[in-house]
Amino acid sequence: VQLQASGGGLVQAGGSLRLSCAASGLPVSSHGMGWFRRAPGKEREFVAAISWSGDSTLCADSVKGRFTISRDIANDTVYLQMNTPKPEDTAVYYCARRRLYRAPVYYHPSFYDYWGQGTLVTVSS
Repeated sequence: VQLQASGGGLVQAGGSLRLSCAASGLPVSSHGMGWFRRAPGKEREFVAAISWSGDSTLCADSVKGRFTISRDIANDTVYLQMNTPKPEDTAVYYCARRRLYRAPVYYHPSFYDYWGQGTLVTVSS
């Protein structure tokens, strides 16, 4: 069971970036998935989540309208499309699996069990 996050890097404010999270050993169609981030010197915070069915998503207010979560069932991959990022979006981004089978989307990290290793996103001004 493994989550592999990728796609991070340096991006200019106002640009775009897409993060990927490849899940091996755990189909994304049976559990909800989420993205979280931790900025330097700050606590980990929720970014976005998608339900096990794919028909429900939840985004943090700070990224709403700019970031979009989606998934590819065939490849067991979850994405985070980051449009018009801001310098304050600079952080290590983590993907995670919702603990309960077919549970609704939720924002709190304690409701997630498997975590990826993180990918660093740096937004320059």
